[in-house]
Amino acid sequence: MPRPVRPRRSVLYVPAANAKAMAKTAQLACDAVIYDLEDAVAEESKAEARGLLASHFREAAPATGQERVIRVNLRAGAPDGEDIEAAARCAPDAVLLPKVEEPQTLLDARRMLDASGGGGIRLWAMVETPLGIVNLREIVQAGAPDHVGLDCLVAGVNDLAKETSLPLPEGRPTIQHWLSAIVIHARAFGMDALDGVYNDFRDEAGFAAECRQGVLGGFDGKTLIHPSQIAPANAAFSPTEEAVRQARQIIAAFEDPANAGKGVLVVDGKMVERLHADMARKLLARTA
Repeated sequence: MPRPVRPRRSVLYVPAANAKAMAKTAQLACDAVIYDLEDAVAEESKAEARGLLASHFREAAPATGQERVIRVNLRAGAPDGEDIEAAARCAPDAVLLPKVEEPQTLLDARRMLDASGGGGIRLWAMVETPLGIVNLREIVQAGAPDHVGLDCLVAGVNDLAKETSLPLPEGRPTIQHWLSAIVIHARAFGMDALDGVYNDFRDEAGFAAECRQGVLGGFDGKTLIHPSQIAPANAAFSPTEEAVRQARQIIAAFEDPANAGKGVLVVDGKMVERLHADMARKLLARTA
């Protein structure tokens, strides 16, 4: 199961119990949709939501290039069996596991998906509790092998603040060090990292500022709660035209037969190495 390289700038949560909202996702410009069977669905409505989700996946195709992810529930730390079976039948790109606190949760999800015919479905993991932060290295290390298939870490900022009894003031200084830990662990094992949601979707300036903070913090994109947040997230997490131009210039220089075998070149007045060409290819691969 090769790890995909694709843009994940804007990742929208949509309640799996809301058929009308799910039907609109193919018209949205978000890079991914998380169909939520967990927090967005009341306990008494989860069975109905699984049925609505199955109908949606059966009848509606996603927008071109749009990733589809299903967030399942946990029961006593293990993935909910009915949710996993429903997800396997839907065959999304990935399953998102909430409140991952130990490697066994990933291993259980992989085993259950494989047994349900979902062997090609990747895993995403939410980091949203103190124990999840403490065990980050073990979680990511266990999920990194291709046969487990962990692709992405998702910051759960609201739950993290709740579980640590910390406020979330502007700039999130109270949890910024934990957000940085999520990013560095994702990078260490070649995974993506998504920033958490911004709750006040009417506050455009505040959302833009938090997107800028996420970009500077190394996140690949941001999870969203409202379609109005898609366009600004896409803009914030997209490389600039100048960055794209430079990337293409670096790649072209190293692919020039005249530079075959050279490890260091001067491009546009700057010294670049082959590692910069690798970085340039990764940037272009993530450009929508």
